[in-house]
Amino acid sequence: MTLAPSTSQDVLTSPGPFEGPEKLLEVWFAPSFDQLPEPTSSLNPDLQTRTKTKGKGAEKNYTGLRKVPRHVWEEMLDIVKCKVLSVVEGEELDAYLLSESSLFVAPHLLILKTCGTTLNLLGLYRIIEIAREYCGFTNVWRCFYSRKSFFFPERQQGPHKDWGDEVRFLDSVFGTAGAAYTVGPMNRDHWLLYLTSPNSVPCIPSDTPSLSSSIASLPSTSSITSSVFNSPAFQPAKYQDTTLEILMTHLAPEARAPFFIDETGGSGSGSGEGSTIRSGHELGKDISAQLGIDQLFPVEETKLDSFGFDPCGYSANAVIGTGMPEASHTPGKPGGGYYTIHVTPEEGWSYASFECNVPLPINPTTGSVDLTSNKTRPTLQALIQKVVNIFQPNRLSITLFVSTPTSSSTSSSSSNGSNTSGHTVTDTEAKAWQSFGTGLLGSDFVRKDRIGYEFDGYDLVFACFEKKGWTEPRPEPENGLQTEKLVEVADDS
Repeated sequence: MTLAPSTSQDVLTSPGPFEGPEKLLEVWFAPSFDQLPEPTSSLNPDLQTRTKTKGKGAEKNYTGLRKVPRHVWEEMLDIVKCKVLSVVEGEELDAYLLSESSLFVAPHLLILKTCGTTLNLLGLYRIIEIAREYCGFTNVWRCFYSRKSFFFPERQQGPHKDWGDEVRFLDSVFGTAGAAYTVGPMNRDHWLLYLTSPNSVPCIPSDTPSLSSSIASLPSTSSITSSVFNSPAFQPAKYQDTTLEILMTHLAPEARAPFFIDETGGSGSGSGEGSTIRSGHELGKDISAQLGIDQLFPVEETKLDSFGFDPCGYSANAVIGTGMPEASHTPGKPGGGYYTIHVTPEEGWSYASFECNVPLPINPTTGSVDLTSNKTRPTLQALIQKVVNIFQPNRLSITLFVSTPTSSSTSSSSSNGSNTSGHTVTDTEAKAWQSFGTGLLGSDFVRKDRIGYEFDGYDLVFACFEKKGWTEPRPEPENGLQTEKLVEVADDS
C-alpha cells in the first residue's frame, strides 16, 4: 500500500450534513484488458509513463490506462475536488482510496466513485484526454454513469444539481450514443442510470473543430453496435461482467456507532498531517476487523485498504485475486475483482454503500445460507446477507448489473424477468432475478420493489427492501436545510 505524502485536515473532515450517496462513473475503452485497441496516432515519446520493478530490478511495463502516472490521475481528481489517501496495487487493477470514495484503474477501464459535493462528471473530459495522450484511445467502448437519489440535491454543484443537467452534460460528450433511465419510485429511493452504446466517439471541449464536426454526425446506435460486434478488432468480453451494488440508508444506532472516533484515540489524536494519515488507516483496519469486513472474502486473496475519518466515517477498497473478473495471465490463477465500501454514519442522513464485481455463484433459492465460511468466496446471497447484517439498514436498494451475450442483446425495455420479447434468458439472468425474492433478507425485511430491465448488452435487476414495521422519521427542518423525506419527494432527487 502506498500512502499520500501529505493530505490536509480539511479533506478528512466534513462539517454539517454530508451527501453519502455516490456518483459512479465507469469509462471503458475496450471490452477486456486483453483486447486493448491499437493507438490511432503516434504517441508523444516525451510522455513519462509508469513502470514497475519485478524480481531483481527487471522492469515490467504496464499496459493501457495503468501506464498513466499517479500524479496525472491526481491532477484529474483536483478537478473533481478530492484527494488520494492511498493506493493498493493488484495484478490487473490499481485501487485508489480517496478523500471522497474511490478510483479504480485497469488497463481498459476506469471507475470513479465520489460522494459529497464532488464534481464527478467534470473529470470526464480529462479522463478522455488522458486516454488519448497516454494510450492513443480515441473511442469509448462503453460509458456508465449512475447514482441513487440524493438526500440534499440543493447542496450539489455544477451539472450535479439536477439529473436532467447530468444527462445533458453526458449527451454533449456522447451525442446520440447515450440513453438515460430512472429505476424505482420517484417519491422514494430510486436509481438513475446513463449508459452508451458500444464504441462511441466522444466529443470534448478541447477537440479541434474538424474532429468535433465529425463527431456531431454519429451513426445510429444500431449501426454502431452491429459494426462493432462484427469487427475482428473488438469482440465482446469472454467473461460475464457483473456489478453488485447495495445502497443502505437509515442505519441502526448500534451499526453506526463503530464509525465515530472517541475522545481517547483515532486520527484526531495524532500530531501533524502524517500522523493523521497513519492513524486514519489504523482506525480503518480496526473497524474492518471489528465488523468482519476483512472476512467478506478469503483473507489470503484479499488486499484491503481502509480508512477511518475524523470525526466519523469510513472507506475501504479491496482487491480480490488479480483484481479483474477475467482469468489471470498467470496460469492456474483465477480472476477476481474488487469491492468498495463507504459509510456516512450521522443520524438523519446515515448511509452505507457496498459495490463488488467479483464473479460469484448465484443460488436460485432465497432461504438461509452459510454466513460463517471464510475459506471460499461467498455466494451472491451470502455476500448480500453478510453486508446487510454489518450495517443494519432500515431501507436499502440492491442493483445487479449483468452483461448479456451479444446474440441476446435487445433494445432497452422494461422486463418482468420472463421471455416476452424474443430475448433468450440465460441461466445467470434467471437466477439473478430469482435471487432477489421476498425471502432474500429473511423475515425481518419486506421487499417493496423488484424491477428488471433489458439494455443493450446488459440486464439489470433492481430491488428495494425495508425493515418490517419500520416507519421513516420525519424530523423538522433545521437551519433552513431540507430533511431526507422532503428531498426524496423533490423531482430532482
